Amino acid sequence: MGMLKYLKDFEQKRAKTSLNMLILDRGNEFRELANAMDIPLTSPDWQETILKYCIDFSEIFKDVLMDKKGPNDQHPDDHNKMHQCLTLMRQIAKDKQSMIQITHLQNIAYTLSQEFKTIYQRIE
Repeated sequence: MGMLKYLKDFEQKRAKTSLNMLILDRGNEFRELANAMDIPLTSPDWQETILKYCIDFSEIFKDVLMDKKGPNDQHPDDHNKMHQCLTLMRQIAKDKQSMIQITHLQNIAYTLSQEFKTIYQRIE
């Protein structure tokens, strides 16, 4: 349970069970993101690394880009959130030829995050 301990608001045991259930259905998406970000599939806990990325991407995307007032520097955390958002987007956009490819990977990351949260909530 390497990266799962860094997931805030998630209990490790339930998170691991949820991740295993998600991998059964979405293993191809996990591999696609790992290949896009140059994470070797032979590394230990690579699925957990991808899941952590997906959850971080989903949260920061919602906080920064979906905020009605938009990103600004009125709050101390705004600059850090914008920097984190750009770092996560750069990580997924490496060596991509078009915005369509980047958007496809972003959609996968967001979908995996939402499905994980749904599975996690249903497990008691």
